[in-house]
Order: sequence, then C-alpha cells, then structure tokens
Amino acid sequence: MPSAVTDVSHQELVRAIGRWSLVALVVNSIIGSGVFGLPSTVAALIGRTSIWAVVAAGAGMGVIMACFAEVASRFQQAGGPYLYGRAAFGRFMGIQTAWMLWLGQVAAPAANANLFVIYLGEFVPHARDPFPRALILTVLVGFLAVINIRGVRAGTQVSNLFTAAKLVPLFAVVVLGLVVLQRHHWVIATAAGGSATTDQWMKAVLLMVFAYGGFETALAPMSEARNPRRDAPFALFVALIVCIVIYALIQYAVVGVLPDAAHSTRPLADVARIAAGPTGAAMVAIGALISFYGYLSAKILAMPRVLFALAEQGDFPKGFAAVHRRFHTPYVSILTFAALVWVFALIGEFRWNVTLSAVARLLYYGVGCAALPVLRRRQAEGPMFRVPAGNLLAVVGVLLCLILVTRVDFGQSLILAGTIALAFVNWILVSRGSVGS
Repeated sequence: MPSAVTDVSHQELVRAIGRWSLVALVVNSIIGSGVFGLPSTVAALIGRTSIWAVVAAGAGMGVIMACFAEVASRFQQAGGPYLYGRAAFGRFMGIQTAWMLWLGQVAAPAANANLFVIYLGEFVPHARDPFPRALILTVLVGFLAVINIRGVRAGTQVSNLFTAAKLVPLFAVVVLGLVVLQRHHWVIATAAGGSATTDQWMKAVLLMVFAYGGFETALAPMSEARNPRRDAPFALFVALIVCIVIYALIQYAVVGVLPDAAHSTRPLADVARIAAGPTGAAMVAIGALISFYGYLSAKILAMPRVLFALAEQGDFPKGFAAVHRRFHTPYVSILTFAALVWVFALIGEFRWNVTLSAVARLLYYGVGCAALPVLRRRQAEGPMFRVPAGNLLAVVGVLLCLILVTRVDFGQSLILAGTIALAFVNWILVSRGSVGS
C-alpha cells in the first residue's frame, strides 16, 4: 500500500487563501485577549486621553507593518519573518529568527487557550480544575489541528468564521456604549488619570503596541496564498485600519461609560452590563470565548508553515516538510505546532506566556524592519509594493523595537536564552550537514 504522505516542496500545497481571507487572517491574528483587558489598564495610566494612546500605538505599529509590507511583497514562499531574515542576513540569522518566531507564536496562542478555560469557568464551574482543564485544552487544540490537516481551505474558512464572529460582540459593545453616552447627552465619565506624565503615556502606548502585534502570523502561509506578493501589503494595511478603529471605539466606550474604568477587571463586560444588564455581560463573556478560540485558530492555520519552510530550505530535518497526498497540507508541522501549543498551555499561566511572546516578538520585528534596506540593495527584482521613505521607516521601526525591549519584564529570560541556544545548535548542525537535505 502506498504511503499517505510524501516529502515534497511547496508546489503540492494548494493556493487557497484569497485577498480578503488574508485580511481576515491578519485581523484574527491581532485581536485576541488584549482587547478584553487592556482598555482599563491603559485608562488607569492616562485616563480619558487613553483614546489617543490607542491611535498613537496604531501609528507606531504601522511603521513596523509598513516595513513588513514591502519586504513581504518580495516573496511568495512560506516562512514569513524567518524567510526575510534568512534572505537579508543569511542562514544564521534566519534560523534565530525562526526560533524566536516559534517561541512567540507558540506562547501567544497558549496564553489565549489559558484564558479560554478561565472565561469558560464562568459558565462551567469546574473547568479550571486540573483534569477538566487538561481535557478542554486537548479538545480545543486537537480539533483545530484536525481541521487544518484536512485542508488549508477548511482552516481558512474556520479562521474567517471566527474573525466575523469575534467582531460582532466587539461592535456590539461599542454600540451599547454609544447608546449609553447618547442617553447622558455625550457626557464622558470622569475616569481616573487627570494629568498623565510622559512616563505614563509611554507605558500606555507600549501596552497598546503589544495589542497590535501578531500580524506576522498571516505572512507565514504565503505558499498557500493565491497572490501573496500583491495581497500581503493590502491585507496588512486594511487589517491595521480595522484594528485601530475597533480599539479606539472600544477605548472611547470604556472611558466614556464606566465611572471608574481604571479599576474595572472586565471593562467590556461592565460597559455591556450598564447598557443591557446581565444579558449584555454574558454576551461579552461569550464573545471573549469566541475571540480567544478564533485567535488560536489563526495561529494553528498559519504558524506550522514556518517549520515547514525551515525544512524546505534545508534548515531543519526534511521530514517536517512532508505534505499529505490527499489533503495537501504540511501535516507533520501542523501536529508539531499543535502539540507545542498544548504543552505550553498546560504548563504555563497566561502572564507567563504573554511575556515570552512579547520579548520574542520584538526581536523578530527588529529583524524584519532591518531587512528592508538590505533587500533593497541586494535583490535585483523590485518589490510589488514600495513604501515611501522605506529606509527611514526601517530605522524608526528598529529603534521602536529597541525602546520596547527595555520596557519588558525579562522574568522568563532563561527560556529566551535557551531558545537562542537551541537555534545556535540548530545552525551548527545545519552547517555540518547533520540536518536538512
């Protein structure tokens, strides 16, 4: 009986991700847990002016995304930031970037899986107990792994569905908040944070920059996008605009409606409760569950393609580039990524996973921005999209990442150092011909 799989290149993958599905994937990869907690944290720092911090952070992330948009428009293979780092700075930096990308993108969905169980505990009291928690996490991750193994179209459709589903309750909170404000003749609540210092403003903007992160996930499966060089920049900019609008409107509703937004542990639910009672609060809780799981679906759809790309480029054992003959998906990489997310969710708490994701993310954001001027000089073929003042934006993007790194808690630095060491060992083995092709 012939084997069900074969070790092949990306040519057997199916280009099924269209332009608007890519937009949905970017939005789904950005909007996760932060939108349900950060509004009150930012309000505690700078009060009603936090709306402008949301917009400023979006502009800051726009600089980084603009750099990635031009760089992405040069490639149509899988890999995302790993591929950009490898093309610009060589195999060593490419492998380091890939490991950082994997660390950040395994920890982030694991954090959301943890939050899913926490919020589910509002409806199922024993969901947080050890055995039910492990069972729930297994079902959550396992179901998405099976869906994505069975085809990229199915995985994309699930991501699209969750993107639409998560936006409904968020816009509902905005509408409910605006209704309350209209009833009170648009008088904004006297939220905390009268005269904010520069340091408080910086902290608020940095928090919101993290909320805009995750877009790089959608750049990983470019071997399965229909027109990746054209669609990647379009998807990044459209998704950024959508997220800025959503985040700004939600922040406006929170600081406008809640009399003490700074001390609300569930700000969106509190806005909905004021506007529509317990039913509104329950709606937001269900919306949070959808958002967390949708975020997880985006990661399991896209991120296995990084490991696939490593193997395809000869930087990892070629078995990880195996493509299923029937479903045309990199099933080994999907199973590996799903297993790691499951392990991180089981052993780590939400804050632990978020810190790991934040540190790793800043490192490969810096690499992606720095790749822009290098690729402009090295690659004869121009990009499909060329950002104005690209070299200047690349410098600003790198500096922004450096500033953000200084504000991060390095409590999990041992794991970060271990990841860097593993990437170094990976590079040594590849250089010696011990792995890869």
